[in-house]
Amino acid sequence: MELAVKTIDAVNGLEPVVLEVKGLCTFADYFLICSGTSRRHVLALAQRLEEALGQAGVKPLGMEGLQEGLWVLMDYNDVVIHIFFQELRQFYDLEGLWAEAPKTYVTPAPAAMALTGSGQEPVQNPEPESGSSS
Repeated sequence: MELAVKTIDAVNGLEPVVLEVKGLCTFADYFLICSGTSRRHVLALAQRLEEALGQAGVKPLGMEGLQEGLWVLMDYNDVVIHIFFQELRQFYDLEGLWAEAPKTYVTPAPAAMALTGSGQEPVQNPEPESGSSS
């Protein structure tokens, strides 16, 4: 799940949220939902997720929606990833449909940390020096 969230962040997926549907349905424990700004963005998110998870040895059980690029569903058994074109996400409102599921809103990594890729705290810029000397 963590790798999927980091990948979504790296490809600028919009408003990622994790729904814990364990106990509410029998086919998954979690939904990971995010949006893209265009069909191309939705497909890029799906492609990067499939690549990143595949490199980690995780293969999807199935994928749907790659032809249309409006709602891509990626089934990873316990985790089902939904990537929506923004307007369709609002229309289908999975967060509302699964309102009883605990939600975790994923906040993007700070830009400085994303650039370093090290996971360490970003280096702070020193405060500008004042023109006076003490």
